[in-house]
Amino acid sequence: MTATPLRTAPDTLEALKADIAAKPDGVVEEFARRHGVSNATVLSLLPPEAARAADGSQFDAVWEDLTAWGPIMFIVHTPDGVFETKGALPPGTHGRGYFNIHGDSPIGGHIRAERCKQIFFIDRPFFGRRSCSVQFFNEDGEAMFKVFVGRDEKRELLPDQLARFEALRARLAR
Repeated sequence: MTATPLRTAPDTLEALKADIAAKPDGVVEEFARRHGVSNATVLSLLPPEAARAADGSQFDAVWEDLTAWGPIMFIVHTPDGVFETKGALPPGTHGRGYFNIHGDSPIGGHIRAERCKQIFFIDRPFFGRRSCSVQFFNEDGEAMFKVFVGRDEKRELLPDQLARFEALRARLAR
């Protein structure tokens, strides 16, 4: 699936593309804020090797795969904070309008999975280091949450999780 930006003026998109080209490892949320666009719009302008999207209807398949990765970094990034939790993703079930996750993990809660419009597979530098993540986006083009490939004690990406990330991206993203 090719990600499509929300309706945005062509001059805004050109300025955003120039900003991304000038700082390819810049923070997506900062690009979006500066240019008045959604985070998904920023990601849709990255080259395909950096960001590829799958349809949000793949939520269950992606989540199920992620539960087998072992400890990951789970991030919720809002305009007012970045919340990070390390742990394994527990399985979940649908009920009462939510995807409910519970288990022996510090990660738990309730997700409005039906609002998931796109799932981006991101592979780009962040502060000079390769960073890979699976990011879930809602109908408004904003991140619901992000799941990052874990790192070892030398801050290198875990090879087994990286392989799983690449396989899942190859299978689902377009």
